[in-house]
Amino acid sequence: MRNAVHRHLGKVVAGAAIAVASTAVMVAVTLPGSAGADEKDGRQTAGGAGQQAVPGQGEAVAPGVVEEAPAEGEKGKGNDPLTDDEMKRAEQLAVNRQLFNASEDVEGERGPQRVSIDLAEPEADSGAGADGPRRADVTFYDYRDDTLVTRTVDLDTGKVVETTSRQSVQPPPSRAESIEAASLLIADPLGADLKADYKDATGKELTSPDQLRLSGGIYRATPGAQPAVLDKCGEHRCVRLFTKVKNGSWIDTMSLVIDLSARKVADLDG
Repeated sequence: MRNAVHRHLGKVVAGAAIAVASTAVMVAVTLPGSAGADEKDGRQTAGGAGQQAVPGQGEAVAPGVVEEAPAEGEKGKGNDPLTDDEMKRAEQLAVNRQLFNASEDVEGERGPQRVSIDLAEPEADSGAGADGPRRADVTFYDYRDDTLVTRTVDLDTGKVVETTSRQSVQPPPSRAESIEAASLLIADPLGADLKADYKDATGKELTSPDQLRLSGGIYRATPGAQPAVLDKCGEHRCVRLFTKVKNGSWIDTMSLVIDLSARKVADLDG
C-alpha cells in the first residue's frame, strides 16, 4: 500500500527549506553555509582576514587572534546575561513547595514544566540602571490546568518579587517539550510514516527522539481549519515538529500536530 498510494508524510525532504503556510510559529533552523568562500589552499585570500598590506606602509598587519571566552563567574553584573549558576538559583527560588505540589510537567509528573529563564528588565522607576539588583524571569507551564506562570526573582535577596499567571498564552516549546512531543508521535499510529522514512534514510528503526534533530513551533486552532480533536489548540499546548535525521535529511512532519495537554496526535491532512 505504501508503494501504491502517495503517503501524506512519506518523503524525505532533501533541502533545508520547509515552507510553512499555517498558524504554527516556527523555530528558525540555521544550517551551516559554505565555509571559506575566500579561502584557497587552507589560507584566506585578500578578501579574508589574513595578512594585508597597510596603505602607506611597507609592513603587513599580523593575523588576528581569536581569544577564548572568559571564564563564566557565579554571578553576572549589570545587564550581563544570566550565568548558569544564576539560572539554577533562579529556578530553585521560583519553585516553592506549594507550586511544586500543585503543578504538573509535560510528562505528567509533579512540578511545573520549565519553559525559559531570562534576565528581567530593570524597573523603570528604580533609577539604578545597570547597577540595579539582578532579577530573573522564570517561566513555567503548568499542564495541570494549562497555565503559563512567570515568577520574577531577586537574585540578591533571594525573594520572589512578582508572580503572573495567564492562560491561552503559548510561548515556543522548550527542548524538553519538543522531545516529549516526538516521543508521543513515535508511539502513535500516525508516526508510522515518520518511522518508515527514517528507516528508508538510515536503514535503522526509529525508536527514540534521541535519534532525531528536533525543533518545534506552537500550533493554534483556527475555526474549522483542523480536525475537531485539535480545536482546543491555543488553550491547550499544541506543537508541530520539524524533524531531521542526524547528519542527514529532513523528514516532513508538517501535517502532524501533537497536543501535549491531551497527549494526542492528529493529522491536519487526515
